[in-house]
Amino acid sequence: MPAPVNPFKTALREGRFQLGLWVALASPYAAEVVSGSGYDWLLIDGEHGPNDIPLIAAQLQAILRSGSHPMVRLPCSEAWMIKQVLDIGAQTLLIPMVESVEQAKALVRAVRYPPHGIRGVGAALGRASNFSRIGDYLETANDEICLIVQIESRAGLAALDDIAALEGVDGLFIGPSDLAADMGYLGQPGHPAVTEAITDAFQRIAKAGKGRGIMTLDLGQAYLYRSLGADFMAIGTDVTLLVSATEKLRSDFLNGESGNAKPVSGY
Repeated sequence: MPAPVNPFKTALREGRFQLGLWVALASPYAAEVVSGSGYDWLLIDGEHGPNDIPLIAAQLQAILRSGSHPMVRLPCSEAWMIKQVLDIGAQTLLIPMVESVEQAKALVRAVRYPPHGIRGVGAALGRASNFSRIGDYLETANDEICLIVQIESRAGLAALDDIAALEGVDGLFIGPSDLAADMGYLGQPGHPAVTEAITDAFQRIAKAGKGRGIMTLDLGQAYLYRSLGADFMAIGTDVTLLVSATEKLRSDFLNGESGNAKPVSGY
């Protein structure tokens, strides 16, 4: 029995757009709730969300039965951390702040078993192999791992062509907020100069035949990025959606409160 097919990687290869959402509440229960909403992929955020390996594992389990594919963003590019998150069952990784082809090459090696990489051979202990019940896991795992590198600085843009040319890098994800900050436009991811840089990056990534990814909380920006050719895109986060929904509910009630308000059935 081979390693499970990675539907996100398959979609990228086939050119099918994949819509995603950030999951940063660090709650398996919240991840399960969100996973029923119909997104193609969900990003479990270990960089800015208060996550650790056991919490990430629990969220992977919570999303397992849904139609959404879990992607994991680690806080850094350390090989030992990549090894752990692969062994708990993650198949698609997003690694932040990639700025050189040397760093990207190290990441490719970190997600692959020898002789093509340095991933430790301990699959018998992990969920990834269904605790060694997947007999051909070691021989087939490399093909189903999807590596997405995050480009979010001027240095990353300068190295983009060499990074995109690497075998083993499946997609490049542009981080508009950090890129804007590095370009001198802190808090302005929609600045024309930033959009121009993203447009150019998308064109170069497409030329290399790799997936183009991005994230925004602004639907106007989302439509723009889609028109520019985004192959996979996140359009919100569980945290910001919870904030906006709870604040709107309170505001709607207080603004509509009057002696003529109709009674509401329910609790």
